[in-house]
Amino acid sequence: MKLAGSCHCKAVTFEVESAAPYPFMKCYCSICRKLAGSGGYAINLMADAHSLRVEGADQKSVYHAKIDGKTSPAERHFCGACGSHLWLWDPRWPELLHPHAGSIDTALPQTPETVHIMLKDKPAWIDVPEGPGHAHFEGYPDKSIEDWHKAHGLLEHKD
Repeated sequence: MKLAGSCHCKAVTFEVESAAPYPFMKCYCSICRKLAGSGGYAINLMADAHSLRVEGADQKSVYHAKIDGKTSPAERHFCGACGSHLWLWDPRWPELLHPHAGSIDTALPQTPETVHIMLKDKPAWIDVPEGPGHAHFEGYPDKSIEDWHKAHGLLEHKD
């Protein structure tokens, strides 16, 4: 599925192909919460890094988070003008790009399940839904984004 995205001020726009476009996982870690600010969590998708096309790349900035006192090699790309978080790319997995669901302008499919991760880092003010259709993990989940899509029969195949 082709995903088109942009920052709030439209200085940066992008397109990327994703075989796993369902926004099912909400991350409550401090990095995601503070960079995204959306509901106390962030939702990242999985896409093919080689398919990325960007307009306004000169307006973009990159942030490397500190994790356990060390600088992460993961690049968190955002608009230098309005501050919108756009995507994450990590050189340890160079074929993958993780667009922030909040930056996607394309209508995303509705997910059959929501997976809540990194709940150990969730502040008390955030209410997390429970019950059918919600899975909870104190840390990382038991399935990757790709594995979750496969398990639910939702992974799109490239032609």
